[in-house]
Amino acid sequence: MNNNPDISIGSREMNNYPVPFNSPFELGIRMVFILMSVYPRTLDLQQLLFLDYAAIYSSDLDGPESLHTPVPLRGAEYTTRRTIIEQGLYMMSVRRFIDVKFCNSGIEYQAGENAAAMMGIIGGTYSLKLKERCRWVAEKLADKSAIELQKMFTHVGHRWGVEFVSPSDFSEE
Repeated sequence: MNNNPDISIGSREMNNYPVPFNSPFELGIRMVFILMSVYPRTLDLQQLLFLDYAAIYSSDLDGPESLHTPVPLRGAEYTTRRTIIEQGLYMMSVRRFIDVKFCNSGIEYQAGENAAAMMGIIGGTYSLKLKERCRWVAEKLADKSAIELQKMFTHVGHRWGVEFVSPSDFSEE
């Protein structure tokens, strides 16, 4: 029997342990990589959502081998990450890895003054592959608006069936 209240058994939370995958920290770091790949351009949150998906599931978009395992229903990840990405952007902005720009069109993000230094200290195979995927994303998709990306992802989503359909798509007219 486990007498440690900080460790989870079954469906209880792990109170004192960080969540390593899809955390604001992980997604914040990916945002820095994406923004560095398009620097000095700025991107809005919607563009970052699409480009993050494209960077990790690049083969879904006829790009290089996907960085993450293409799990079933992965299209739902795009619709569920918005809040986590916002948290990650905030986390990276307070450390000057990302700059927040307030424009007439809304809020946009740009790689900050400490972004290159942060990328320089993160090593390993995953980091190298992420840089490659972000370069591919920058070349193929970064010049597209959020509306163009939405159309593209909707079109590609038809190949995956209902994976890319959100509940709002079924609302009554």
